[in-house]
Amino acid sequence: LTAFEADGLPSAEEMEASVARDIEKLKMLQNSDGGFPYWRHGQDSIPFNTIHVAHALQRAQLKGFNVPQNMQAQLLYHLQNIESHYPYWYSQYTRQTLSSYALYVRNLMGDRDTAKARDLLNEAGLEHLSLAATGWLWQVLTDDSNSKAELEAIRLYVNNRVVETAGAANFTTSYNEQDYLLLSSNRRTDAILMDALIGDNPESDLIPKLVNGLLAHRTKGHWGSTQENIFVLLALDRYFNAFEAQTPDFVARIWLGDTYTGSHTYEGYSTERHETKIPMSYLMDATTGGTQNLILDKEGPGRLYYRLGLKYAPTNFNLEPLDMGFVVMREYEAVDDADDVYRDEDGVWHIKAGARVRIRITMVADNRRYHVALVDPLPAGLEIINPALAVSGDVPQDPNDTNYRYGWWWWGTWYQHQNMRDERAEAFTTLLWDGVYTYTYVARATTPGTFVVPPTKVEEMYSPEVFGRSGNDWVVVED
Repeated sequence: LTAFEADGLPSAEEMEASVARDIEKLKMLQNSDGGFPYWRHGQDSIPFNTIHVAHALQRAQLKGFNVPQNMQAQLLYHLQNIESHYPYWYSQYTRQTLSSYALYVRNLMGDRDTAKARDLLNEAGLEHLSLAATGWLWQVLTDDSNSKAELEAIRLYVNNRVVETAGAANFTTSYNEQDYLLLSSNRRTDAILMDALIGDNPESDLIPKLVNGLLAHRTKGHWGSTQENIFVLLALDRYFNAFEAQTPDFVARIWLGDTYTGSHTYEGYSTERHETKIPMSYLMDATTGGTQNLILDKEGPGRLYYRLGLKYAPTNFNLEPLDMGFVVMREYEAVDDADDVYRDEDGVWHIKAGARVRIRITMVADNRRYHVALVDPLPAGLEIINPALAVSGDVPQDPNDTNYRYGWWWWGTWYQHQNMRDERAEAFTTLLWDGVYTYTYVARATTPGTFVVPPTKVEEMYSPEVFGRSGNDWVVVED
C-alpha cells in the first residue's frame, strides 16, 4: 500500500502506534493456559481465536514489533497441544482444519513440525480436508525432502480444483456446517492457496490469474470480511515481495514483424493501463504473404504485465450460439394474448403488430464471473417499455419470476444496474456466482417488417475473452 501511495493510508508512525496498542490489549486478554477467549480474560479459550492471535503476533514480530517473549512462549505451547483444547462437539473436519492452521502458524514461529503435518494429511486424506487446511499444510511441507510424495499429491489435488478463464482463476470449494467456527470463505481459500503456490512453485502461470481473481472481488477497495482482507493482503504482500519488489523503471516496445508499433515508459508503481491499437485492415494487409511475429521488448528493471486481444466482426448474419464462459439463450413471449407471439418451424419469430412482448434471456455461468455485462439488441420493429418512465404505463409482472413466486427471500436481482436504450437492453454486475440466471424486459411491436436480430452477448468487461452469445434471430412483425 505504501509503494502505491494509497489514498487515506495513515502515516507509518500512526500505524506502528496502533499495532503496539493492540499487542498490549492482547497481552491483557491472554488466559493462563496461553489461549484467547472471545471477549474477556478468564472466559473459555477458543481454539480458532488462539491460533489467529498467535498468527497476528508472529506477523507483528516478523515486522519488527516487540512481542513479549513469555506471551509467545505460552502461545506456542498451546498450539503444540491444540488438540487437547478442542470441545468434544467439534467435528473431525473442524479439528483437522484447526490443527492445520496451528501447524502453519507454528511454522511461521520457527517451530516446523513436518512429521505431524504428514501424519495429519495421511490420516485425513486430501479429499476429506478443507482446501484451506490443504493450503496451510502445503506451506509447512514445502521444500521438505521427506515429504515429496505428499507434496506431489497436494499439487495434483489442488490443480484439479482450479477453474481458469483467459485472465483469472479461482478454486472450487465446498463448505461444512461447522465452518462458522473457522470463518471460512471462498476468497480466503483462494488467498491461502495462492500464498502456498508462490512458496512452492513461483514460476506457475496460475499465480497472476489468482491475483486477478482476488482483485476482481474487491468492493470499494476491500473484500467481504476482515478474514478475507487479512489473508488476501498477506498473499498479495508475498506476491509483491516475490515479483514486484523492484521499482519499475523501464521502457516497453512493440513490433509487428519489422514494423515498430509503439512504446511506453514506466517509472514507479502505477495501476495505469496503456493501449496500442493496430487496425484490422493493417493486419489483413500485413499478413497477405504469411503470418508475422508480434515482438514485445522491455528495457530496464521492473515487472511488465501485458494482454493481447483481438476484436473481430462476423462476415454473415447466421451465427450459432457460442459458449466461451457463458451459455446464453433468448426467447420472445406473448404478454397479453398467447396468439400474439409464435415461432414457426424454420425458427422465425412472428409477432403481432401493436402487441406487447416479453424478451427473456437465460444465461448459465459454470463458475464465478467478474464485471459481467449482458447486452441484448432489440429488433428494429420493437420499442422497449421502460417502467422508469411515467409515460410507459404499468409493465406486467413476469409470471415466471422467482422474486414474485417466493416473496421476501428472493427480493433482489442478480444484476446491480440496467440500462434500457432505444436499440438494446443492458444489465451489469460486479460479481456473478455460478448458476442459472434470467433477465427479462417488455417491448411493444410498433413497426411491421422483417428484421434480423444480432445475438444476445454476455461477457466479462475487463476480460472479454470470457463471453457467450445466443444465436441470431429473425423476427417478423405483422398485422
